Amino acid sequence: MENLTSNDSVAAAEIQMLLAAIETVKIENKLLQHNIDIFFLLINAILVFFMQCGFAFLECGAVRSKNTTNILIKNMLDAFVSGIAYWAIGYSFAFGDGNQFIGYTYFFSGINGQIPDADIASWFFQFVFAATAATIVSGALAERCTFEAFLCYSFSLTGVIYPIVTHWCWNSAGWLAIGLEDGAITYTDFAGSGVVHLLGGTCACVGAFLIGPRSGRFDKHGQPVAIRGHSVPLAALGGFILFMGFLAFNGGSQLSLSQEHDGETIALVMMNTIISASFAAGAGLFITQLRQNQWSLLITLNAALAGMVSICAGCNVVRPWAAAVTGGVGGALYIVLSAFVLKVLKIDDPLDAVAVHAGGGLWGLIAVTLLRQDTGIFYSWSSLAFKGLGWNLVGAVAIIAWSATLCFLLFGTLKLSGILRVSDEIEHKGLDIPKHGEPAYPVDAYGHGWENKVQKFFDAFVSMTQNEGSAPFDGNNGVRKDGNVLHRFENAETEFHFNSGLSRDSRDTLVSPESSTLRL
Repeated sequence: MENLTSNDSVAAAEIQMLLAAIETVKIENKLLQHNIDIFFLLINAILVFFMQCGFAFLECGAVRSKNTTNILIKNMLDAFVSGIAYWAIGYSFAFGDGNQFIGYTYFFSGINGQIPDADIASWFFQFVFAATAATIVSGALAERCTFEAFLCYSFSLTGVIYPIVTHWCWNSAGWLAIGLEDGAITYTDFAGSGVVHLLGGTCACVGAFLIGPRSGRFDKHGQPVAIRGHSVPLAALGGFILFMGFLAFNGGSQLSLSQEHDGETIALVMMNTIISASFAAGAGLFITQLRQNQWSLLITLNAALAGMVSICAGCNVVRPWAAAVTGGVGGALYIVLSAFVLKVLKIDDPLDAVAVHAGGGLWGLIAVTLLRQDTGIFYSWSSLAFKGLGWNLVGAVAIIAWSATLCFLLFGTLKLSGILRVSDEIEHKGLDIPKHGEPAYPVDAYGHGWENKVQKFFDAFVSMTQNEGSAPFDGNNGVRKDGNVLHRFENAETEFHFNSGLSRDSRDTLVSPESSTLRL
């Protein structure tokens, strides 16, 4: 009997040890899940942050060489100005405790409430989204916006305009997130078709409208005149980086990796993102071929981006066939809106930011309510489905009205103050040298070190035009026609290097003594 009691005690002790071990495993598993989710957020946030590089290359290639440094520093500072604004007030307005309209805790991450350590990864993820919204605007105002105005709108957008919309839509206390009928009808925007892209595109539209078109963008009859960017390869490289970044932009919006079905949802998100972009690119490619008989790289690139913007709202809840429809319509809509903004509204948008982001974002908010699996209008022809469409449209109208109103006040004030746009002289000569003192392609950086033929070439160019009784610039946008050859002084370096690629004998003289013409 005594042995039996002793065995029972040992068994009970072993059971207690086993239960304690199980509890320890549960705690460790919970900590592991928590850390996995944080790591998931941080890695995706880093990839989204790298989209700033994609925007920088895209915008750099789309502007003229004389404005390259200016657009690059603006893209770089979009990230850092956003960092200050979002840390100081933006995150507080977006995710601080407050009411249905705005949050008001966590200012400067701790003045009136410390951000919990568990939410710091969320801060970083939300910050890179805010920086993305700001970068959309810089492309639309490229080549004529002052640096002071850029700093003002970048801080205002990421510190006030964007965060408050984020609070409405992505904070559980926001009025759009609360929805109607006890939460049965809520605003649906998984990765920011409306919150990020529609808002950014609306701000870009208002800014581009108030700042006015670039000099020479329209002729005296109001017809558009093409102003080509200086590097298609740089623009294409930026596009590829953005394609990669969108996978993290959309995939990371799941916000966790440790919960049931997270992995499957993230895989679906990325699959839908690629499919939507593919069909949008196809739509842009073939519509341009039918209209212009050309296979356009840049239009196809922008159409693909429009497809990725369009699928942001519903990439987690639609099937791949619906992603194909969303992308195809998004790509075609981009073509239509691009022409409408330029030819009807007479708004000069060098990056087509309005058509890509505002157009794609608005369509995305509509598409998710039509094509959402099981509960979309195409699946369930019910009053609940139509109310879902209506609530998303209410959200779209609210986003447009909010961002447009504040941007009219912001850009209007800057314009009335005379600090929105650079002078005509600065715009004509380019912003790189007078504003930054750092030309992107300095003349003295060229050459092989043996002979200084660059200056000789410029001297020959000027001498030739003077001997012919004409100036290098004839008022026709800096171009002088000479037979079948168009000479542009800013491209003289390119012509020089073309000559430098000829045989050694032919390089000895860049100007033919007999004809006194440039040897091209």
